[in-house]
Amino acid sequence: MSETGSARRSRRRPSANGGAPEKAPAAGGLLGTLAGAAGRVIGTVAASAQQRVPKADLDERDPDYIRDTLPSLWLLASLYFRADVRGLERIPEEGPVLLVGNHSGGNMTVDTGVFTLAFSTYFGVERRFYQLAHNLVLSMPGLGFLRKYGTVAANPANAAKALESGAALLVYPGGDYEVHRPSWEAGKVDFDGRKGFLRLALKHDVPIVPVVSAGGQETALFLTRGEGLSRLLRLDSMFRLKVLPVSLALPWGLNVGDMLGHIPLPAKITIDVLDPIHLREEFGEDPDLNEVYDEVLGRMQAALTALQAERRLPVLG
Repeated sequence: MSETGSARRSRRRPSANGGAPEKAPAAGGLLGTLAGAAGRVIGTVAASAQQRVPKADLDERDPDYIRDTLPSLWLLASLYFRADVRGLERIPEEGPVLLVGNHSGGNMTVDTGVFTLAFSTYFGVERRFYQLAHNLVLSMPGLGFLRKYGTVAANPANAAKALESGAALLVYPGGDYEVHRPSWEAGKVDFDGRKGFLRLALKHDVPIVPVVSAGGQETALFLTRGEGLSRLLRLDSMFRLKVLPVSLALPWGLNVGDMLGHIPLPAKITIDVLDPIHLREEFGEDPDLNEVYDEVLGRMQAALTALQAERRLPVLG
């Protein structure tokens, strides 16, 4: 049987792989392509969010606004989250102080809101009080009012400026690493070895007051920080995003990144303020940071363990 012209041309034309039958794209290559595309989409969202972050201005804190909105927001927090804040009397009544908290609840950090309302109620709206927050939180639509409550982007310059103004400053050393921990690690204080808050307190010679909270990690089902996913999508190298958390949360169901926030479940929030720690008085003029770090975390962990022991059921508390 004679060959057709097309068959002869096909037989004469070598394949790119040296004559072997051509193969379908490898699954790994396809996965890499999909991962790269997803990474670019998520990275674009993250970059856009970063551009939305306003420049920090401590004067944006508005006592009149806080005074007007405080009663209704505190009522909401009391009814929805059944907020219970203890030990506010342990905070020095005046002067700069560094409030150091454990962090929970993803990008919708309920513990911060509850404590801010309680602090403003107890000490009055005129006392200067600022909270450091992740850039993504400050750039979320609808959360611009947080700046009127004293929320500024978390960085050393803003922290120093707040303390130098004589204000109380709330910081979360664990940051995005701790706030996105899996829900089954809700009872763990995890600063990931970060000691910048100790250097800040020593530099400005201010007391540290630990603020320990429970319940925030029950406002959604947090599954993983997504560190491996962030590396796979190259977000850590392209956008300095070390985590890409995955959770089950309202209204999205499966929530990847939590960049648009979520509706928190009405988990009971309990916060306990511990005794002030004057670093040089307790640990000497030139304290060992590792020793101080272990001691501060040890006290906070003991308090969190006690708060967790009070809880009987998830969300209900």
